[in-house]
Parts: sequence; structure tokens; C-alpha cells
Amino acid sequence: QRRKLLDYIKRKDFERYQSLIQRLGLRR
Repeated sequence: QRRKLLDYIKRKDFERYQSLIQRLGLRR
């Protein structure tokens, strides 16, 4: 479910998505 949320954020707000990833510490 969280993956769907990330995908949604990625499509709606990529910048916010990147910030979230950095905050979570997920590096891809």
C-alpha cells in the first residue's frame, strides 16, 4: 500500500517525493 502512495506522490509531486525518499533514507 505504501508503494502505491509513493507512486501517487511521484506522479503528483516528484519534488515532494524526492524529499520524502531522502527523509526516509531510501536511496535507489
